[in-house]
Amino acid sequence: MLTGCSALPDSGPTETQVNHAQRNPKKNTIGYGIIPITPELVGLLESKAPPLFSSLDNSDTHPLKNANDTVAPGDVLQVAIYEVGTSLFSPTSTTMAGGSGGSGNAMGSSNNMPSPSTPSSLPLLGVDGNGNVQIPFAGQINVWGMTTSQVAHAILDRLKQKSAAPQVMVRIATDIANSVMVYGGVRRPSRIPLTPNREHILDVIALAGGQEHVSQTQNQVQNQMDEDYMVRLTRNGRVTELPLKTVEDDPNQNIMVQPGDRIQLTYEPRTFTVFGASEHVNQIQFATPTLTMAEAISLAGGPIDSRADPNAVYLFRFEHTDILRRLGIAVDENAPTAPIIYQIDMMNPSNYFLAQRFMMRDKDLIYVASSRSNKFYKFFGLVSTIIAPGITAAWIVR
Repeated sequence: MLTGCSALPDSGPTETQVNHAQRNPKKNTIGYGIIPITPELVGLLESKAPPLFSSLDNSDTHPLKNANDTVAPGDVLQVAIYEVGTSLFSPTSTTMAGGSGGSGNAMGSSNNMPSPSTPSSLPLLGVDGNGNVQIPFAGQINVWGMTTSQVAHAILDRLKQKSAAPQVMVRIATDIANSVMVYGGVRRPSRIPLTPNREHILDVIALAGGQEHVSQTQNQVQNQMDEDYMVRLTRNGRVTELPLKTVEDDPNQNIMVQPGDRIQLTYEPRTFTVFGASEHVNQIQFATPTLTMAEAISLAGGPIDSRADPNAVYLFRFEHTDILRRLGIAVDENAPTAPIIYQIDMMNPSNYFLAQRFMMRDKDLIYVASSRSNKFYKFFGLVSTIIAPGITAAWIVR
């Protein structure tokens, strides 16, 4: 009978088998541990915050710092020069009447009138890789790091000895340096030029059209919550990722973007998986912005009375290594995450309160262990199925 019980199929290991496998180095090749869910553990997980965008915000609070209006390599400048009298950049706009005959009438007095100014717009000028721009009659000028006003003054200084009362106006026609790339799950992925107004993360996402529309598949509308959109910010070689909802709710995370930032918006629907002796073995999508372990178990139908062991409900997760170090578990120093199993005893009523505080994460896995008596009942049912027809036939014959 014992041999027959051990040969029967099962939905997964029992609590004893899970604990034995964790202690067996031949089976536990990835070095996971089993930690019971306690009030101290829940408090530790609640205190753990992901890397925030505010940790990347090293901009000065001074309003003129990083004003996003300086010139850098790759920019294209539009330069307009206004001159009085003889022009360097265009033919003289007016021929003075005094040169036509020398009569002494009133027309001759026009020589004393101020000459009109002549505007000249130069062809678009690109700033080379060294930050230089070539201006006719002014030569090469290094404009890297200058504002448009400073560039205009630099050109003006070069032209003062060559033109009569020149005035210079400079505008950045194509701003490459003071821009950010916004791509991914936005309606209009593009390069967004920054302005002296100093845009924030949500500003540039809005300028890129915002998040994509709700998708429709087979006439079913898929609910895309802001929590399912992730904002990935790359700055100076560092990458930080936060849910879009976090950026919306916490003004400190809606930091000012800086030239060269890359912002990616991705739609990543959060799911968790359920295995073992539960009512439903399935992958389930988060239906609410936040989800507790109690709610997740409820969505799966809960443990099955006839097969499950409520003492052994496990949650498998790749946890942050700094949390595991604080729990006393040895982990790889270079690994950001490591595997861990959290166990909760659902036969203890107080643990239901803990399950309401234990927050689920994307790609968590819940396993409800099989009861140790499950195989006995299966074997008993199998024997009953085999001998029941014989008993019925004997009763009929009798």
